Amino acid sequence: MDSGQTKRQGPGRRAVVEGALAATAGLWAAPLGAVSAQERTDGPVATTQSGRIRGYRDGPIKVFKGVPYGADTGGANRWLPAKPPIPWSGVRDTTVQGPMCPQMFGAPMAEETALLQRGPMTEDCLNLDIWTPAVGENSGARPVMVWYHGGGFSGGSGGATSYNGRNLCEKQDVVLVTVTHRLNIFGFFYLEDIYGPTYADSGNVGIMDCVAALRWVRENIGNFGGDPENVTIFGQSGGGAKVSTLMAMPGAKGLFQRAIAESGAAVRIGTTGTAAAQAKAVVNALGVTSLAELQALPPERLIQAAGPMGMGRLQPTPIVDGRVIPANPFDPVASPISRDVPFMCGTTKTESVFFPNTPLGPIDDAELHARLKSTFSGIPDGDVDQIVQAVRTDDPGASNTLVLQIVTSLNFGAGTITEAERKADQGGAPVFVYYFTHTVAARGGILGAPHTAEIPYAFDSLAEAEPLIGPVTPPEQALADEVSACWTSFARHGDPNNPKIPRWAPYNTGARPTMVIGDSFRLEDDPMGHTRALLEDLKAKYPPAGPFGPPPPGHPPG
Repeated sequence: MDSGQTKRQGPGRRAVVEGALAATAGLWAAPLGAVSAQERTDGPVATTQSGRIRGYRDGPIKVFKGVPYGADTGGANRWLPAKPPIPWSGVRDTTVQGPMCPQMFGAPMAEETALLQRGPMTEDCLNLDIWTPAVGENSGARPVMVWYHGGGFSGGSGGATSYNGRNLCEKQDVVLVTVTHRLNIFGFFYLEDIYGPTYADSGNVGIMDCVAALRWVRENIGNFGGDPENVTIFGQSGGGAKVSTLMAMPGAKGLFQRAIAESGAAVRIGTTGTAAAQAKAVVNALGVTSLAELQALPPERLIQAAGPMGMGRLQPTPIVDGRVIPANPFDPVASPISRDVPFMCGTTKTESVFFPNTPLGPIDDAELHARLKSTFSGIPDGDVDQIVQAVRTDDPGASNTLVLQIVTSLNFGAGTITEAERKADQGGAPVFVYYFTHTVAARGGILGAPHTAEIPYAFDSLAEAEPLIGPVTPPEQALADEVSACWTSFARHGDPNNPKIPRWAPYNTGARPTMVIGDSFRLEDDPMGHTRALLEDLKAKYPPAGPFGPPPPGHPPG
Protein backbone atom coordinates (compact mmCIF):
# COMPACT_ATOMS: atom_id res chain seq x y z
CA MET A 1 0.00 0.00 0.00
CA ASP A 2 1.21 3.55 -0.75
CA SER A 3 1.20 5.85 2.23
CA GLY A 4 2.13 9.37 3.18
CA GLN A 5 1.02 12.80 2.03
CA THR A 6 0.68 13.76 -1.59
CA LYS A 7 2.92 16.71 -2.43
CA ARG A 8 2.79 18.49 -5.74
CA GLN A 9 5.88 20.31 -6.92
CA GLY A 10 5.70 23.26 -9.31
CA PRO A 11 3.02 25.95 -9.59
CA GLY A 12 -0.64 25.08 -9.15
CA ARG A 13 -3.16 25.88 -11.85
CA ARG A 14 -4.72 28.66 -9.77
CA ALA A 15 -1.34 30.32 -9.28
CA VAL A 16 -0.67 30.12 -13.00
CA VAL A 17 -4.06 31.66 -13.82
CA GLU A 18 -3.94 34.41 -11.20
CA GLY A 19 -0.41 35.40 -12.09
CA ALA A 20 -0.77 35.20 -15.85
CA LEU A 21 -1.98 38.71 -16.61
CA ALA A 22 0.55 40.21 -14.23
CA ALA A 23 3.27 38.18 -15.91
CA THR A 24 2.24 39.35 -19.36
CA ALA A 25 2.23 43.01 -18.39
CA GLY A 26 5.93 43.33 -19.15
CA LEU A 27 5.85 41.12 -22.25
CA TRP A 28 3.93 43.18 -24.76
CA ALA A 29 7.14 44.57 -26.23
CA ALA A 30 9.81 42.37 -24.66
CA PRO A 31 12.83 41.81 -26.94
CA LEU A 32 14.00 38.30 -27.63
CA GLY A 33 17.50 37.02 -28.23
CA ALA A 34 19.34 38.51 -31.16
CA VAL A 35 22.20 37.42 -33.38
CA SER A 36 25.41 39.33 -33.93
CA ALA A 37 25.69 42.41 -36.14
CA GLN A 38 27.89 40.47 -38.56
CA GLU A 39 25.27 37.72 -38.88
CA ARG A 40 22.66 40.37 -39.60
CA THR A 41 24.88 41.59 -42.45
CA ASP A 42 26.28 38.33 -43.76
CA GLY A 43 23.44 35.90 -43.07
CA PRO A 44 21.73 33.87 -45.81
CA VAL A 45 19.23 35.70 -48.00
CA ALA A 46 16.08 34.09 -49.42
CA THR A 47 13.28 35.31 -51.63
CA THR A 48 9.58 35.23 -50.73
CA GLN A 49 6.62 36.54 -52.71
CA SER A 50 6.50 39.57 -50.40
CA GLY A 51 10.20 40.42 -50.56
CA ARG A 52 13.68 39.22 -49.68
CA ILE A 53 14.64 38.19 -46.14
CA ARG A 54 17.92 37.66 -44.33
CA GLY A 55 18.36 34.99 -41.67
CA TYR A 56 21.36 33.57 -39.85
CA ARG A 57 23.43 30.39 -39.80
CA ASP A 58 23.36 27.78 -37.07
CA GLY A 59 26.21 25.57 -38.19
CA PRO A 60 25.26 24.29 -41.65
CA ILE A 61 21.57 25.15 -41.14
CA LYS A 62 20.02 28.40 -42.32
CA VAL A 63 17.46 29.90 -39.93
CA PHE A 64 14.81 32.55 -40.62
CA LYS A 65 12.63 33.75 -37.74
CA GLY A 66 9.55 35.93 -37.62
CA VAL A 67 8.82 35.60 -41.34
CA PRO A 68 5.39 37.19 -41.98
CA TYR A 69 2.77 35.09 -43.73
CA GLY A 70 -0.04 37.56 -43.04
CA ALA A 71 -0.68 41.21 -42.26
CA ASP A 72 -1.30 42.76 -38.83
CA THR A 73 -4.57 41.40 -37.39
CA GLY A 74 -5.20 44.28 -34.98
CA GLY A 75 -7.68 47.15 -35.13
CA ALA A 76 -10.05 46.96 -38.10
CA ASN A 77 -8.54 43.56 -39.06
CA ARG A 78 -9.62 41.94 -35.80
CA TRP A 79 -11.67 38.77 -36.29
CA LEU A 80 -11.37 38.87 -40.07
CA PRO A 81 -9.56 36.31 -42.26
CA ALA A 82 -5.85 36.98 -42.59
CA LYS A 83 -4.73 39.35 -45.31
CA PRO A 84 -1.46 38.83 -47.23
CA PRO A 85 1.66 40.43 -45.75
CA ILE A 86 2.43 43.93 -46.98
CA PRO A 87 5.35 43.66 -49.45
CA TRP A 88 8.62 45.36 -48.56
CA SER A 89 11.61 46.65 -50.47
CA GLY A 90 15.21 45.81 -49.71
CA VAL A 91 16.10 42.88 -47.47
CA ARG A 92 14.04 42.32 -44.32
CA ASP A 93 15.81 41.14 -41.17
CA THR A 94 14.43 37.80 -39.97
CA THR A 95 16.93 36.90 -37.27
CA VAL A 96 14.75 37.59 -34.21
CA GLN A 97 11.78 35.57 -32.96
CA GLY A 98 8.51 37.07 -34.16
CA PRO A 99 5.69 38.20 -31.86
CA MET A 100 3.25 35.77 -30.27
CA CYS A 101 -0.50 36.30 -30.00
CA PRO A 102 -1.56 38.12 -26.80
CA GLN A 103 -2.38 35.56 -24.13
CA MET A 104 -2.04 34.55 -20.53
CA PHE A 105 1.48 33.25 -20.19
CA GLY A 106 2.51 29.97 -18.62
CA ALA A 107 1.85 26.24 -18.57
CA PRO A 108 0.54 24.12 -15.69
CA MET A 109 3.87 22.24 -15.50
CA ALA A 110 6.85 24.41 -14.52
CA GLU A 111 9.27 22.50 -16.75
CA GLU A 112 7.19 23.33 -19.81
CA THR A 113 6.79 26.98 -18.84
CA ALA A 114 10.59 27.21 -18.78
CA LEU A 115 10.69 26.25 -22.48
CA LEU A 116 8.04 28.67 -23.75
CA GLN A 117 8.60 31.83 -25.73
CA ARG A 118 8.22 34.83 -23.42
CA GLY A 119 7.37 37.64 -25.83
CA PRO A 120 6.82 39.97 -27.46
CA MET A 121 3.02 39.80 -27.66
CA THR A 122 1.13 41.75 -30.31
CA GLU A 123 -1.73 41.17 -32.73
CA ASP A 124 0.79 41.44 -35.56
CA CYS A 125 1.57 37.79 -34.87
CA LEU A 126 1.14 35.93 -38.18
CA ASN A 127 4.71 34.74 -38.57
CA LEU A 128 6.68 31.56 -38.96
CA ASP A 129 10.19 30.24 -38.40
CA ILE A 130 12.14 28.20 -40.93
CA TRP A 131 15.13 25.88 -40.54
CA THR A 132 16.64 24.54 -43.75
CA PRO A 133 19.88 23.00 -45.03
CA ALA A 134 19.85 25.22 -48.14
CA VAL A 135 18.20 28.22 -49.80
CA GLY A 136 17.73 29.30 -53.40
CA GLU A 137 15.56 28.25 -56.34
CA ASN A 138 17.69 25.17 -57.10
CA SER A 139 18.45 24.20 -53.50
CA GLY A 140 16.70 20.83 -53.55
CA ALA A 141 13.27 19.41 -52.79
CA ARG A 142 13.28 18.11 -49.22
CA PRO A 143 10.30 16.95 -47.16
CA VAL A 144 8.70 19.90 -45.36
CA MET A 145 7.46 19.54 -41.79
CA VAL A 146 5.06 22.25 -40.57
CA TRP A 147 4.65 22.38 -36.79
CA TYR A 148 1.61 23.68 -34.89
CA HIS A 149 2.34 24.45 -31.26
CA GLY A 150 0.53 23.28 -28.13
CA GLY A 151 -1.52 25.37 -25.74
CA GLY A 152 -5.01 24.35 -26.76
CA PHE A 153 -6.48 27.08 -28.90
CA SER A 154 -5.63 29.55 -26.17
CA GLY A 155 -1.86 29.94 -25.66
CA GLY A 156 1.63 29.14 -26.84
CA SER A 157 3.60 30.04 -29.97
CA GLY A 158 5.97 28.59 -32.53
CA GLY A 159 8.94 29.92 -30.59
CA ALA A 160 9.37 27.44 -27.71
CA THR A 161 13.00 26.36 -27.28
CA SER A 162 12.12 22.67 -27.66
CA TYR A 163 10.94 23.40 -31.22
CA ASN A 164 14.50 24.17 -32.36
CA GLY A 165 14.94 22.46 -35.72
CA ARG A 166 18.69 22.63 -36.13
CA ASN A 167 19.49 18.95 -35.47
CA LEU A 168 16.37 17.66 -37.21
CA CYS A 169 17.23 19.48 -40.41
CA GLU A 170 20.95 18.70 -40.38
CA LYS A 171 20.68 14.99 -39.54
CA GLN A 172 17.46 14.14 -41.38
CA ASP A 173 17.72 16.51 -44.36
CA VAL A 174 14.26 18.06 -44.00
CA VAL A 175 12.90 21.61 -43.88
CA LEU A 176 11.10 22.63 -40.69
CA VAL A 177 8.52 25.42 -40.36
CA THR A 178 6.94 26.43 -37.02
CA VAL A 179 3.77 28.53 -37.10
CA THR A 180 2.49 31.28 -34.82
CA HIS A 181 -1.13 32.35 -35.25
CA ARG A 182 -4.14 33.95 -33.56
CA LEU A 183 -5.43 32.31 -30.38
CA ASN A 184 -8.10 32.66 -27.69
CA ILE A 185 -10.42 35.65 -28.16
CA PHE A 186 -8.40 36.93 -31.12
CA GLY A 187 -8.73 33.70 -33.10
CA PHE A 188 -12.01 32.12 -31.98
CA PHE A 189 -14.67 34.74 -31.24
CA TYR A 190 -17.87 34.18 -33.22
CA LEU A 191 -19.44 37.58 -33.89
CA GLU A 192 -21.72 36.97 -36.87
CA ASP A 193 -24.89 37.00 -34.74
CA ILE A 194 -23.91 40.39 -33.32
CA TYR A 195 -22.18 42.17 -36.21
CA GLY A 196 -23.45 40.41 -39.32
CA PRO A 197 -22.10 38.31 -42.20
CA THR A 198 -18.82 40.26 -42.51
CA TYR A 199 -17.86 38.32 -39.36
CA ALA A 200 -19.11 34.92 -40.50
CA ASP A 201 -15.57 33.52 -40.21
CA SER A 202 -14.70 35.17 -36.89
CA GLY A 203 -15.12 31.95 -34.92
CA ASN A 204 -12.54 30.19 -37.07
CA VAL A 205 -9.95 32.81 -38.05
CA GLY A 206 -7.32 31.23 -35.77
CA ILE A 207 -7.48 27.89 -37.58
CA MET A 208 -7.82 29.72 -40.91
CA ASP A 209 -4.46 31.33 -40.06
CA CYS A 210 -3.05 27.80 -39.95
CA VAL A 211 -4.32 27.28 -43.50
CA ALA A 212 -2.86 30.64 -44.57
CA ALA A 213 0.54 29.48 -43.30
CA LEU A 214 0.22 26.34 -45.42
CA ARG A 215 -0.61 28.46 -48.47
CA TRP A 216 2.53 30.50 -47.76
CA VAL A 217 4.51 27.25 -47.62
CA ARG A 218 3.01 26.10 -50.92
CA GLU A 219 3.99 29.38 -52.61
CA ASN A 220 7.42 29.97 -51.07
CA ILE A 221 9.04 26.88 -49.58
CA GLY A 222 10.70 25.89 -52.86
CA ASN A 223 13.09 28.82 -52.31
CA PHE A 224 14.06 27.27 -48.97
CA GLY A 225 15.01 23.84 -50.28
CA GLY A 226 11.59 22.33 -49.59
CA ASP A 227 9.18 20.32 -51.71
CA PRO A 228 5.72 21.94 -51.70
CA GLU A 229 4.26 18.61 -52.83
CA ASN A 230 5.61 16.78 -49.77
CA VAL A 231 4.36 18.62 -46.70
CA THR A 232 3.66 17.02 -43.32
CA ILE A 233 1.64 18.88 -40.70
CA PHE A 234 2.34 17.89 -37.12
CA GLY A 235 1.62 19.22 -33.67
CA GLN A 236 1.25 18.30 -30.02
CA SER A 237 -1.66 18.81 -27.59
CA GLY A 238 -3.53 21.82 -28.98
CA GLY A 239 -1.29 21.42 -32.02
CA GLY A 240 -2.59 17.88 -32.43
CA ALA A 241 -6.12 19.28 -32.30
CA LYS A 242 -5.16 21.81 -34.98
CA VAL A 243 -3.79 19.02 -37.17
CA SER A 244 -7.00 17.02 -36.66
CA THR A 245 -9.12 20.04 -37.57
CA LEU A 246 -7.07 20.84 -40.68
CA MET A 247 -7.78 17.29 -41.85
CA ALA A 248 -11.46 18.27 -42.07
CA MET A 249 -11.06 21.64 -43.83
CA PRO A 250 -11.68 21.90 -47.59
CA GLY A 251 -9.42 24.96 -47.73
CA ALA A 252 -6.46 22.89 -46.50
CA LYS A 253 -6.96 19.94 -48.85
CA GLY A 254 -3.91 19.41 -51.04
CA LEU A 255 -1.72 21.75 -48.98
CA PHE A 256 -0.33 18.81 -46.96
CA GLN A 257 0.22 15.13 -47.73
CA ARG A 258 0.74 13.61 -44.25
CA ALA A 259 -0.36 14.41 -40.69
CA ILE A 260 0.89 13.67 -37.16
CA ALA A 261 -1.17 14.42 -34.03
CA GLU A 262 0.73 14.04 -30.75
CA SER A 263 -1.26 13.87 -27.51
CA GLY A 264 -4.04 15.98 -28.97
CA ALA A 265 -7.26 15.32 -30.86
CA ALA A 266 -10.33 17.11 -32.21
CA VAL A 267 -12.90 14.37 -32.62
CA ARG A 268 -15.60 16.99 -32.20
CA ILE A 269 -15.27 20.77 -32.15
CA GLY A 270 -17.55 23.69 -31.25
CA THR A 271 -20.94 24.74 -32.60
CA THR A 272 -22.11 28.13 -33.83
CA GLY A 273 -24.85 28.20 -31.20
CA THR A 274 -22.53 27.77 -28.25
CA ALA A 275 -19.92 30.07 -29.75
CA ALA A 276 -22.49 32.81 -30.36
CA ALA A 277 -23.77 32.60 -26.79
CA GLN A 278 -20.23 32.83 -25.41
CA ALA A 279 -19.43 35.82 -27.63
CA LYS A 280 -22.55 37.65 -26.43
CA ALA A 281 -21.55 37.04 -22.81
CA VAL A 282 -18.09 38.49 -23.44
CA VAL A 283 -19.41 41.54 -25.32
CA ASN A 284 -21.89 42.19 -22.52
CA ALA A 285 -19.13 41.93 -19.94
CA LEU A 286 -17.07 44.46 -21.88
CA GLY A 287 -19.96 46.91 -21.98
CA VAL A 288 -19.22 48.11 -25.52
CA THR A 289 -21.92 49.64 -27.70
CA SER A 290 -20.32 49.39 -31.17
CA LEU A 291 -17.97 47.32 -33.29
CA ALA A 292 -15.53 50.23 -33.51
CA GLU A 293 -15.41 50.41 -29.73
CA LEU A 294 -14.76 46.66 -29.51
CA GLN A 295 -11.97 46.88 -32.09
CA ALA A 296 -10.33 49.72 -30.20
CA LEU A 297 -10.07 47.90 -26.87
CA PRO A 298 -6.54 46.95 -25.76
CA PRO A 299 -5.69 43.24 -25.91
CA GLU A 300 -5.39 42.97 -22.14
CA ARG A 301 -8.99 44.06 -21.68
CA LEU A 302 -10.26 41.48 -24.15
CA ILE A 303 -8.35 38.67 -22.46
CA GLN A 304 -9.65 39.67 -19.04
CA ALA A 305 -13.25 39.72 -20.25
CA ALA A 306 -12.98 36.37 -22.03
CA GLY A 307 -11.72 34.69 -18.87
CA PRO A 308 -8.63 32.70 -17.92
CA MET A 309 -7.26 30.07 -20.27
CA GLY A 310 -10.51 28.76 -21.70
CA MET A 311 -12.14 28.42 -18.27
CA GLY A 312 -14.12 31.67 -18.37
CA ARG A 313 -16.86 33.11 -20.55
CA LEU A 314 -15.11 32.05 -23.76
CA GLN A 315 -13.83 28.52 -24.39
CA PRO A 316 -11.90 28.98 -27.63
CA THR A 317 -12.18 26.25 -30.23
CA PRO A 318 -12.88 26.06 -33.96
CA ILE A 319 -16.54 25.62 -34.86
CA VAL A 320 -18.48 23.60 -37.40
CA ASP A 321 -19.99 26.32 -39.59
CA GLY A 322 -20.90 24.28 -42.68
CA ARG A 323 -18.42 26.20 -44.86
CA VAL A 324 -14.90 26.61 -43.48
CA ILE A 325 -15.39 23.41 -41.48
CA PRO A 326 -18.32 21.42 -42.91
CA ALA A 327 -18.47 18.74 -40.19
CA ASN A 328 -16.70 17.46 -37.10
CA PRO A 329 -13.23 16.16 -37.97
CA PHE A 330 -13.68 12.61 -36.66
CA ASP A 331 -17.33 12.33 -35.67
CA PRO A 332 -19.22 10.23 -36.53
CA VAL A 333 -16.47 9.12 -38.92
CA ALA A 334 -13.08 10.35 -40.07
CA SER A 335 -13.42 13.23 -42.50
CA PRO A 336 -13.42 12.09 -46.14
CA ILE A 337 -11.46 15.25 -47.00
CA SER A 338 -8.25 13.61 -45.74
CA ARG A 339 -9.05 10.00 -46.65
CA ASP A 340 -5.81 9.67 -48.64
CA VAL A 341 -3.57 11.35 -46.04
CA PRO A 342 -1.39 8.95 -43.99
CA PHE A 343 -1.84 9.65 -40.28
CA MET A 344 0.33 9.06 -37.21
CA CYS A 345 -0.85 9.69 -33.66
CA GLY A 346 -0.13 8.71 -30.10
CA THR A 347 -0.04 9.58 -26.42
CA THR A 348 2.33 9.45 -23.46
CA LYS A 349 2.01 7.15 -20.47
CA THR A 350 1.53 9.79 -17.78
CA GLU A 351 -0.06 12.65 -19.73
CA SER A 352 -2.05 13.85 -16.73
CA VAL A 353 0.91 14.76 -14.50
CA PHE A 354 1.20 17.88 -16.68
CA PHE A 355 -1.85 19.17 -14.78
CA PRO A 356 -1.56 20.10 -11.10
CA ASN A 357 -4.56 18.09 -9.86
CA THR A 358 -2.70 14.82 -10.49
CA PRO A 359 -0.72 13.57 -7.47
CA LEU A 360 2.97 12.78 -7.80
CA GLY A 361 3.69 11.49 -4.31
CA PRO A 362 2.34 8.36 -2.61
CA ILE A 363 -1.40 7.93 -2.06
CA ASP A 364 -3.10 5.23 -0.01
CA ASP A 365 -5.80 2.83 -1.12
CA ALA A 366 -8.61 5.02 0.17
CA GLU A 367 -7.46 8.08 -1.75
CA LEU A 368 -6.92 6.06 -4.94
CA HIS A 369 -10.42 4.64 -4.64
CA ALA A 370 -11.97 8.05 -3.94
CA ARG A 371 -10.19 9.74 -6.84
CA LEU A 372 -11.12 7.02 -9.31
CA LYS A 373 -14.72 7.05 -8.10
CA SER A 374 -14.92 10.81 -8.64
CA THR A 375 -13.94 10.28 -12.28
CA PHE A 376 -17.32 8.69 -13.16
CA SER A 377 -20.77 9.81 -11.98
CA GLY A 378 -22.49 7.11 -9.96
CA ILE A 379 -19.90 4.36 -10.46
CA PRO A 380 -20.21 1.56 -7.85
CA ASP A 381 -17.28 0.47 -5.71
CA GLY A 382 -16.99 -2.87 -7.47
CA ASP A 383 -16.34 -1.25 -10.84
CA VAL A 384 -13.71 1.00 -9.28
CA ASP A 385 -11.95 -2.12 -8.02
CA GLN A 386 -12.08 -3.53 -11.56
CA ILE A 387 -10.25 -0.45 -12.85
CA VAL A 388 -7.39 -1.00 -10.41
CA GLN A 389 -7.21 -4.70 -11.33
CA ALA A 390 -7.18 -3.92 -15.04
CA VAL A 391 -4.30 -1.45 -14.73
CA ARG A 392 -2.25 -3.92 -12.71
CA THR A 393 -2.96 -6.62 -15.29
CA ASP A 394 -1.56 -4.32 -17.99
CA ASP A 395 1.21 -2.83 -15.82
CA PRO A 396 2.10 -5.31 -13.06
CA GLY A 397 3.37 -3.74 -9.86
CA ALA A 398 2.03 -0.26 -10.61
CA SER A 399 1.84 1.83 -7.44
CA ASN A 400 -1.38 3.50 -6.40
CA THR A 401 -0.07 6.80 -7.74
CA LEU A 402 0.85 5.27 -11.10
CA VAL A 403 -2.54 3.53 -11.34
CA LEU A 404 -4.26 6.89 -11.00
CA GLN A 405 -1.88 8.57 -13.43
CA ILE A 406 -2.42 5.87 -16.05
CA VAL A 407 -6.21 5.97 -15.78
CA THR A 408 -6.43 9.75 -15.97
CA SER A 409 -3.95 9.78 -18.84
CA LEU A 410 -5.93 7.19 -20.79
CA ASN A 411 -9.04 9.32 -20.25
CA PHE A 412 -7.13 12.34 -21.51
CA GLY A 413 -5.89 10.47 -24.57
CA ALA A 414 -9.16 8.73 -25.46
CA GLY A 415 -9.75 11.09 -28.38
CA THR A 416 -6.46 10.04 -29.94
CA ILE A 417 -7.53 6.39 -29.98
CA THR A 418 -10.94 7.34 -31.37
CA GLU A 419 -9.26 9.18 -34.22
CA ALA A 420 -6.96 6.24 -34.93
CA GLU A 421 -9.90 3.81 -34.95
CA ARG A 422 -12.05 5.90 -37.26
CA LYS A 423 -9.18 6.69 -39.61
CA ALA A 424 -8.27 2.99 -39.79
CA ASP A 425 -11.90 1.99 -40.36
CA GLN A 426 -12.11 4.51 -43.22
CA GLY A 427 -9.96 2.18 -45.31
CA GLY A 428 -7.92 4.91 -46.97
CA ALA A 429 -4.34 5.85 -46.12
CA PRO A 430 -2.64 3.98 -43.26
CA VAL A 431 -2.55 4.96 -39.58
CA PHE A 432 0.43 4.45 -37.27
CA VAL A 433 -0.04 4.63 -33.49
CA TYR A 434 2.60 5.05 -30.78
CA TYR A 435 2.61 4.98 -26.96
CA PHE A 436 5.47 6.98 -25.45
CA THR A 437 6.51 5.53 -22.06
CA HIS A 438 10.09 6.77 -21.65
CA THR A 439 10.72 8.42 -18.27
CA VAL A 440 12.17 11.93 -18.46
CA ALA A 441 14.79 13.12 -15.99
CA ALA A 442 12.91 16.11 -14.52
CA ARG A 443 12.38 15.92 -10.74
CA GLY A 444 14.33 12.71 -10.53
CA GLY A 445 11.97 10.87 -12.87
CA ILE A 446 8.83 11.37 -10.77
CA LEU A 447 6.92 12.76 -13.79
CA GLY A 448 7.34 9.57 -15.80
CA ALA A 449 6.41 10.32 -19.42
CA PRO A 450 4.30 13.48 -19.08
CA HIS A 451 2.36 15.48 -21.64
CA THR A 452 4.96 17.11 -24.00
CA ALA A 453 7.63 14.49 -23.15
CA GLU A 454 8.07 13.20 -26.71
CA ILE A 455 8.62 16.62 -28.34
CA PRO A 456 12.38 17.01 -27.69
CA TYR A 457 12.96 13.46 -28.97
CA ALA A 458 10.93 14.01 -32.14
CA PHE A 459 12.76 17.31 -32.77
CA ASP A 460 16.14 15.95 -31.58
CA SER A 461 16.31 19.08 -29.43
CA LEU A 462 17.31 17.59 -26.09
CA ALA A 463 19.79 20.33 -25.20
CA GLU A 464 17.10 22.98 -25.72
CA ALA A 465 14.71 21.10 -23.40
CA GLU A 466 17.04 20.49 -20.46
CA PRO A 467 14.52 21.56 -17.76
CA LEU A 468 12.41 18.59 -18.81
CA ILE A 469 14.95 16.13 -20.20
CA GLY A 470 17.98 16.84 -18.04
CA PRO A 471 21.57 16.61 -19.31
CA VAL A 472 22.01 14.99 -22.71
CA THR A 473 23.42 11.49 -22.16
CA PRO A 474 24.36 8.93 -24.85
CA PRO A 475 21.24 6.79 -24.19
CA GLU A 476 18.99 9.85 -24.37
CA GLN A 477 20.61 10.98 -27.61
CA ALA A 478 20.28 7.49 -29.07
CA LEU A 479 16.54 7.54 -28.33
CA ALA A 480 16.21 11.00 -29.90
CA ASP A 481 18.00 9.71 -33.00
CA GLU A 482 15.48 6.87 -33.27
CA VAL A 483 12.35 8.94 -32.59
CA SER A 484 13.35 11.75 -34.95
CA ALA A 485 14.15 9.18 -37.64
CA CYS A 486 10.60 7.80 -37.32
CA TRP A 487 8.98 11.22 -37.56
CA THR A 488 11.06 12.24 -40.57
CA SER A 489 10.67 8.86 -42.29
CA PHE A 490 6.94 9.34 -41.99
CA ALA A 491 7.30 12.85 -43.43
CA ARG A 492 9.37 11.53 -46.33
CA HIS A 493 7.36 8.40 -47.20
CA GLY A 494 4.12 8.37 -45.19
CA ASP A 495 5.56 5.45 -43.20
CA PRO A 496 7.67 5.74 -40.00
CA ASN A 497 9.63 2.55 -40.63
CA ASN A 498 13.40 2.92 -40.87
CA PRO A 499 16.49 0.80 -40.11
CA LYS A 500 16.76 2.09 -36.52
CA ILE A 501 13.57 0.40 -35.25
CA PRO A 502 11.71 -2.92 -35.46
CA ARG A 503 8.91 -3.08 -38.02
CA TRP A 504 6.06 -0.71 -37.21
CA ALA A 505 2.79 -2.19 -38.51
CA PRO A 506 -0.15 0.02 -39.49
CA TYR A 507 -2.96 0.26 -36.95
CA ASN A 508 -6.19 -1.69 -37.20
CA THR A 509 -9.10 -2.10 -34.80
CA GLY A 510 -8.56 -5.84 -34.46
CA ALA A 511 -5.05 -6.40 -33.13
CA ARG A 512 -4.39 -2.66 -32.53
CA PRO A 513 -0.62 -2.81 -33.19
CA THR A 514 1.10 0.07 -31.38
CA MET A 515 4.74 1.09 -31.20
CA VAL A 516 5.71 1.40 -27.54
CA ILE A 517 8.55 3.92 -27.25
CA GLY A 518 10.34 3.41 -23.97
CA ASP A 519 14.07 3.13 -23.51
CA SER A 520 13.84 1.18 -26.76
CA PHE A 521 11.15 0.42 -29.38
CA ARG A 522 8.84 -2.58 -29.36
CA LEU A 523 5.66 -3.26 -31.32
CA GLU A 524 2.85 -4.46 -29.06
CA ASP A 525 -0.76 -5.29 -29.74
CA ASP A 526 -3.10 -3.03 -27.75
CA PRO A 527 -0.85 -1.93 -24.85
CA MET A 528 -2.96 -1.15 -21.77
CA GLY A 529 -5.74 -2.96 -23.62
CA HIS A 530 -7.57 -4.36 -20.58
CA THR A 531 -7.72 -0.89 -19.04
CA ARG A 532 -8.67 0.82 -22.29
CA ALA A 533 -11.55 -1.59 -22.98
CA LEU A 534 -12.85 -1.39 -19.40
CA LEU A 535 -12.76 2.42 -19.37
CA GLU A 536 -14.70 2.50 -22.65
CA ASP A 537 -17.38 0.28 -21.13
CA LEU A 538 -17.56 2.31 -17.93
CA LYS A 539 -17.80 5.63 -19.77
CA ALA A 540 -20.80 4.24 -21.64
CA LYS A 541 -22.47 3.34 -18.32
CA TYR A 542 -21.41 6.26 -16.14
CA PRO A 543 -20.91 9.80 -17.48
CA PRO A 544 -17.33 10.97 -16.96
CA ALA A 545 -17.08 13.50 -14.14
CA GLY A 546 -14.51 15.01 -11.84
CA PRO A 547 -11.22 16.71 -12.62
CA PHE A 548 -9.50 14.00 -14.64
CA GLY A 549 -11.20 14.09 -18.01
CA PRO A 550 -9.65 16.01 -20.91
CA PRO A 551 -9.31 19.73 -20.14
CA PRO A 552 -11.41 22.17 -22.13
CA PRO A 553 -10.21 23.00 -25.66
CA GLY A 554 -8.56 26.21 -24.46
CA HIS A 555 -6.34 24.64 -21.81
CA PRO A 556 -3.00 26.34 -21.13
CA PRO A 557 0.13 25.83 -23.24
CA GLY A 558 1.34 22.26 -23.56
